Amino acid sequence: MRIALDAMGGDKAPEEIIDGAIEAVAAAAGRFDVVLVGQKKVIEDYMAERSFSYNGIEIVDAPEVVGMSESPATAIRRKKNSSIAVATRLQRDGDVQAVVSAGNTGAVVASSLLFLGRIPGIDRPGIAIFFPTRNGGTILLDGGANSDCSPKNLQQFAIMGSLYAELFLHRENPRIGLLSIGEESSKGNELTRGAHELLKDSNLNFVGNVEGRDIFAEMVDVVITDGFTGNVVLKFTESIIYYINSLIREGVEESAVAKLGALLMKPAFRRMKETLDYAEYGGVPLIGTDGVTIIGHGGSSAKAIKNAILTAERFIESGINERLRSRTEAAD
Repeated sequence: MRIALDAMGGDKAPEEIIDGAIEAVAAAAGRFDVVLVGQKKVIEDYMAERSFSYNGIEIVDAPEVVGMSESPATAIRRKKNSSIAVATRLQRDGDVQAVVSAGNTGAVVASSLLFLGRIPGIDRPGIAIFFPTRNGGTILLDGGANSDCSPKNLQQFAIMGSLYAELFLHRENPRIGLLSIGEESSKGNELTRGAHELLKDSNLNFVGNVEGRDIFAEMVDVVITDGFTGNVVLKFTESIIYYINSLIREGVEESAVAKLGALLMKPAFRRMKETLDYAEYGGVPLIGTDGVTIIGHGGSSAKAIKNAILTAERFIESGINERLRSRTEAAD
């Protein structure tokens, strides 16, 4: 198995990206190789500086870099030799089985659509976001690939999300909820009302509308929404986690008693941090393309990159695309 890694993508590239690749190869113990795609000399110089072994590591040169703030469509069209484009073409040509990138999300999505195409029956791929909960987690889809959606798109997201929850959360007949502003089917905008009608008549385990507060309430296994709303929910949740962590740190430093209490609570704080830290999960899949694409956070650390690569390995082994193809054919 070979997994391509965009070595130039992300706020901390290439150092943290390469470090993560080395950690992933060590953790895999020979199960896969990582192909670092990016500016070859930059990668080689860093590998030499850190005295890294090339065991399980290969480099493919890609002289151009897509910036985090660049227009995705323009970047992919003009920078044909960018690390994102070259990595995705490697998968298209069968040289690797997955691509991992913490770079420009829009460019990763655009490149995947251009070079890998869609699974038949899927009009638009979606980003599946994992939210940790006490019962093992909830999937939200779409997390940012599609700002504008149709009711049919949301129905397809539900099919993809249901299968993802089955395979990765081990849920039988996953409960699907449609994100809206109220539980009643009449609530919401034209998009949610139209999607509600389609989901209600589908063979999915659709439980109806859910609200934002229900994402962590273990009421459903999969939450469906458009990419604009989904990304707002994701970024807001990240800010709340950061705010809670800062409040805890400030509270601990207020007095000696608080510091003692924090010391006693250290195991609980550690578990909470592990649960809420995105680096523990690494990256999220773009579902619906005819390939495997894992998207990492722009600020990914080496630990996050390692876990994103391990996520790609699990995604490859799951055979989710073949199963999704069967389900979309059956839905038609």
